Amino acid sequence: MTPQPPWRRGFWCLMATQCQNAFSDNALKNLVILLVLSRDMSQSERDNAVALAGALFALPFITFSMFGGWLADRFSKQRVMAGVKLTEIFIMLFAALALGLHSLPLQLGAVFLMGCHSAFFGPSKYGILPEILPLDKLSWGNGIVELLTFVGIILGTLSGGILAGRFAEQPWISGLLLAVLALGGWAVSAFIPRVPPANPERTLQLNPAKDLLAQLRKMAPDPLLWRANLGNTGFFFIAALVQMNLVLFAHDVLHLSESKNALLNAALAIGIGIGSVTAGYGSRGKIEYRLISLGSLLMALSTVPMGLASISTPVFTGMLLLLGFGAGLFIVPVCAVLQNRPAPEDKGAVQGAASVLSFVGILASAGVQRLLHTQLSSGKIFWMCGLLALALGLYVTARKPGQAASPGASAH
Repeated sequence: MTPQPPWRRGFWCLMATQCQNAFSDNALKNLVILLVLSRDMSQSERDNAVALAGALFALPFITFSMFGGWLADRFSKQRVMAGVKLTEIFIMLFAALALGLHSLPLQLGAVFLMGCHSAFFGPSKYGILPEILPLDKLSWGNGIVELLTFVGIILGTLSGGILAGRFAEQPWISGLLLAVLALGGWAVSAFIPRVPPANPERTLQLNPAKDLLAQLRKMAPDPLLWRANLGNTGFFFIAALVQMNLVLFAHDVLHLSESKNALLNAALAIGIGIGSVTAGYGSRGKIEYRLISLGSLLMALSTVPMGLASISTPVFTGMLLLLGFGAGLFIVPVCAVLQNRPAPEDKGAVQGAASVLSFVGILASAGVQRLLHTQLSSGKIFWMCGLLALALGLYVTARKPGQAASPGASAH
């Protein structure tokens, strides 16, 4: 029998760890949110608590992603991920205590700590891919990452609801179950390849804003890397805007219940997962820039019927699947560019900067959504998202890749 390539076991252990990470993040966040909704509170207090839970989870990505990038370059990325997963066990035990005490501040604190955990984990997760995968497998690997990430998000969100209902009287059990799952993630992370530190001499910049600006200045001379970074930011801006608008459209136009509303989000996530793995296999061993253009075009076309008030729920669901599929085609080569083009000693820092900017895009989308909703119907906001996606695809692919290809890079 022909032996498997040496990277395969380590790669799939990384994928298992990442899927568990996405699952646990969303399970705990949704569990806390649902427990908040079941409390005897005023509507205003519940809304504020739910918004605070989302903000506390997102804030660490803006504040600590650059520190996560420093860790990814300064130390072995495998050691960083294993250390972060070990920390997750204690965070989940703390969450179990918070749930057992029925303390909302402590529960929100656990959500914040999981956000910190994921902010530290992300740059190493993405930065290690070009170190353990052959170049001709990089796009494929990104497709698998995105697919399993969205599988983890969907299953975690659903499981948070199941745990909230099953252990309503003993919520601490949910925390213990998530701690056991974290233990499994830590054990699997030990089999991720132990790569050497990429930049052991890199100094820590205590000011994250200054560190971010320094990384942006490094990216600026490389047009492909710069455009991919802004493309990644724009992608998350559009994705968040679509998700927020989806809730309003489903309620105001389609008149769907909360459970059916959740199924629409699941359809969008499934589309992204399928599109991501299709992009990975369709790249044929290279970074396929044409998929970015195709993905942005599909995203734009899918929003045309979505903006019509007369659209039926089945057709709207189909368009959501198509929108997600196009988004998957778009984001996989963009991620591959962000991983492949930086110098080896800067890959973690670039991933940290990309993570910060993606969450800046997500937060900016909240303000834009509020502004647009006062001027446009939710259907027309979908059209705006489609136009933005088309413009973003044109921007990212405006420069011919071959004109600025890095040594050893393969672009088509």
